[in-house]
Amino acid sequence: MADIEKGGDKEKLHTAAQLHVTTVLADNDLPVVTDHIMDSDEEVLVALGYKQEFKREFSLLSSFSVSFSVLGLLPSVASTLQYNMGYAGPVGMVWGWVVAATLIQFVVLAMAELCSSMPTSGGLYYASAVLAPDGWGPLAAWITGWSNFIGQATGPASVDYSLAAMIMAAVAMANDEFVPTVWQTYLLFLALLFIHGSVTSLSTKLLARINVFSAAFNLIALLVAYIVIPAASIQVPKLNSAQYVFTTFVNGTGWPDGFAFLMSWLAVIWTMSGYDAPFHLAEEASNANIAAPRAIVLTGISGGLLGWFLNLVLAYVVQDIGAVMASPVGQPMGSLLLQVLGPSGGVGMFSLVIICQVCMGQSSLTAASRVVYAYSRDGALPGSRIWAKVNTRTKTPVNAVWFIVGIAALLGLLAFASPVAIGAIFAIGAVAQYVAFIIPVFLRVFMVGNRFRPGPWHLGRWSRPIGFVVCCYVALITPILFFPSAPSPILTAMNWACVVYGGAMTLALLWYAVAAHKWFQGPRVNIEHRMYGREDIAAVAGEVNEKEE
Repeated sequence: MADIEKGGDKEKLHTAAQLHVTTVLADNDLPVVTDHIMDSDEEVLVALGYKQEFKREFSLLSSFSVSFSVLGLLPSVASTLQYNMGYAGPVGMVWGWVVAATLIQFVVLAMAELCSSMPTSGGLYYASAVLAPDGWGPLAAWITGWSNFIGQATGPASVDYSLAAMIMAAVAMANDEFVPTVWQTYLLFLALLFIHGSVTSLSTKLLARINVFSAAFNLIALLVAYIVIPAASIQVPKLNSAQYVFTTFVNGTGWPDGFAFLMSWLAVIWTMSGYDAPFHLAEEASNANIAAPRAIVLTGISGGLLGWFLNLVLAYVVQDIGAVMASPVGQPMGSLLLQVLGPSGGVGMFSLVIICQVCMGQSSLTAASRVVYAYSRDGALPGSRIWAKVNTRTKTPVNAVWFIVGIAALLGLLAFASPVAIGAIFAIGAVAQYVAFIIPVFLRVFMVGNRFRPGPWHLGRWSRPIGFVVCCYVALITPILFFPSAPSPILTAMNWACVVYGGAMTLALLWYAVAAHKWFQGPRVNIEHRMYGREDIAAVAGEVNEKEE
C-alpha cells in the first residue's frame, strides 16, 4: 500500500491483491484513487469497479435476518409439504431432508467463498464474468444473470401466491362452507404484492430493522410449533413410533421408489433457497467481505437443522397422509394442523405460519430487487436505465422493487390456466437459481486456473473439492426438478416449467446472439475510473507506483 498527499487529504492506494478481491478491472487499472477518504468497504467495492451508492446499514445480524426470513422455514415447509410427505412419506421428510440439506451446505460454502472475494449486488453474475475463459466472460455473465433474474423474479410471485392460498385455506378452516375461487385468491395476491412493494421501498435502515424483527418472529414461531404440535398429539390422537417415522416410505408418485425419494428433495431445495440474499445485499452491508459470507453460512446451517427438526415433528404427529394430501382445505399443512390440533388450535397455529410467510414475502422482494438493480446497472435488462436508478430519498432501488412486483402480478395469471401451471413456479425458481449457482462454481473448479483470488473468508484447500461436489449435486437434481409427480397421462408440470424457464432463457440467448453480443461486455465499470477520482490524483498515483517499483 502507498499513501499520497493531495489537497490536505491523505489518499490510500490499494491493489486488488491487498484487498483480496477478484475483479473485472485489469491489473493496470489498480490501484483506484478517489478524491475522498474511503473506508474499507468502499475500497473493496471500488476495486470491483463500482462506486458506492447505497448506505451500508446492514450488519451481520440484519443480513442474516433477511436470508433467514427468506427461508421462512415454517411457511416454506408448509408450502412444500406436498413434495416430501406427499412424494415419499416420513422417509422423504426425515432422510430426504438430511441428504438434500447436507448437499446444499456444499453450495452454501462455495457461494460464501465467492461472496467474500466479490462482495457486490451482482454476485454470481459478476463472478461468472470474471472467472470465465478469455472471450467468454460476457456470455457466461449473460446466462448466469438471466437465470438468476428468472429465479429471483419468480420468488416473490411464488411466495405471495402461496401466502394468498394460505389465507384462503385459513378462512376455509374456520368456515366449512367457504370455497375460495381463483379470482379471490388472485386479487388477494395482488393486494399482498402491493403491501410488500410499499414496505420494500423504505430506506435501508428501516428495512434492516424490519428484517431483524421478521427473523426473530420466524424463530419464535418455530419454537412454538416444536412445542405445541407434539404436545397436542401426546393424548389425541397419538404420536407415531420412531420406527414409523424413520422407516416408513409412502410413494405418492407414479415413479419408482428411488426416483420418488429424489423428487422429495424439491421440498428442501425450495425451502433452502434464500441463503444467497446476503450476497445481493453486500453493497449495503458493513464489513461486507466477511459479514456477508458468514451470514450465508449461518443461514445454511440454521436452515438445515431447524427445518429438519420441524419435519421430524410433523412426521411424528401425522396420522393419515392420504387424508392430509386430499383434504378439501387445499393446503396440506392446514389439513395436518386441523387433524392434530382441532379447528381452533389448527387455525391459531396456521395463523403463525401466515404471519411468517408475510415476512418471507418482504425479504424475498428485497433480495430480488437488488439483483434487478445490479443487472440493470450493467445494462443487462430491458429498461435498465429505469430499474438502475437509486431513489435519492430512501437510497434504495425503488424502481427495481416495483418492476419485480409487476412481473409477479403477471406470473400470478398462470393460476387461471391450471393449478399445475401456477405450481410449476416452485420448480422454475429452484431450477433457475441452481443453474445460476453452478456456472461460477464450475468455472472456479474447472476453468479459472490461478485467476481466482480468495477473499478474507475462504475454504482453503477444500475449495475445489467442495466445488466439485456442488457441480455433481446440481447436475443430478436439475433435471429431476422438471419432472411431474406421475409419468402419465401427460407431462403437464414439466411442460409448464419448460415453457416458462426454457422459453425465457431461449429468448435471452436469442437476444444475445442477435444484438446484445455487440454491446454487452459483462459488468460495466461505473467508478468513472480514473474518472471516479480526479485526473491529477490519478497522475500522482502513477508517480507513486513508479517510485515503489
